[in-house]
Amino acid sequence: MSIRIGIFGYGNLGRGVESAIRQNKDMELVAVFTRRDPAGVQLKTEGVPVYSADKAPEMADKIDVMILCGGSATDLPVQTPEMVKYFNVIDSFDTHAKIPEHFEAVDNAAKSSGKVGIISVGWDPGMFSLNRLYANAILVDGKDYTFWGKGVSQGHSDAIRRVEGVADGKQYTIPVESALEAVRSGSNPELTTREKHTRECFVVAKEGADKARIEEEIKSMPNYFSDYDTTVHFISQKELNEKHSGIPHGGFVIRSGKTGFNAENNHIIEYSLKLDSNPEFTSSVLVAYARAAYRMSKDGDSGCKTVFDVAPAYLSAKTGAELRKELL
Repeated sequence: MSIRIGIFGYGNLGRGVESAIRQNKDMELVAVFTRRDPAGVQLKTEGVPVYSADKAPEMADKIDVMILCGGSATDLPVQTPEMVKYFNVIDSFDTHAKIPEHFEAVDNAAKSSGKVGIISVGWDPGMFSLNRLYANAILVDGKDYTFWGKGVSQGHSDAIRRVEGVADGKQYTIPVESALEAVRSGSNPELTTREKHTRECFVVAKEGADKARIEEEIKSMPNYFSDYDTTVHFISQKELNEKHSGIPHGGFVIRSGKTGFNAENNHIIEYSLKLDSNPEFTSSVLVAYARAAYRMSKDGDSGCKTVFDVAPAYLSAKTGAELRKELL
């Protein structure tokens, strides 16, 4: 029997989930829900209906796991606690500072409904979180470092586009190579925000706009660019479309630690990602955790979970015997 999946929201992430489901033979896409006019949404999967978002509760008995593909700023804080009343759910909530309050809201709703809700699934939070946990548990005497990029920051790109006089733009987060080398050396450096990453902006200015003002406004923007060495390039819309149309990303999680009675031995644990498509990779993680949510629900579990609470074997379509033979 296939795991019946619903997609709530059909942007870049939703399309990525649709694609990932095709690669998982134990799953089937049952329905897509959108806040847009359903008639205007064209899926790649034949025969799958598209419904208005407010129709989702009516499908409660036809979907095993609903994958929520909205944004963390305003969508998921509302959608996840609401949808977990009817479905086992997965979301990619990534506002790190607000995860505890999001967890509490989803947990209260999920325990009342008897459903499983796995939140903050993706690569950071998500895969990077797991690697930080594993490394912390193993190298107790040590220090964590997380680097992001080189890749497109969708939130920072959106911030650029909101500057007056900007027609379009993309922003890349880039790790500082000297900082990476220092961490990998095991010297456990103390690094400021500016020392760890740089930001590179490619901006299409509107005709007649003051480029000097735009550049200054971007570089001085608090919480986005003011704490970083930021470079702004002004280019044409044609060049932006041709050279910066993708959404690549990636990064590194590194734990540098010591063992021994006199802490005489140094160790480095490093996990890295290099992604051609941030949303498609994130979608693949969401789909794996949808399998876990389904299995946990079948086991009688309920409440809110994070990646820390999910046994690795629950993510895989392979049986326990296959995992022990092929991967252990």
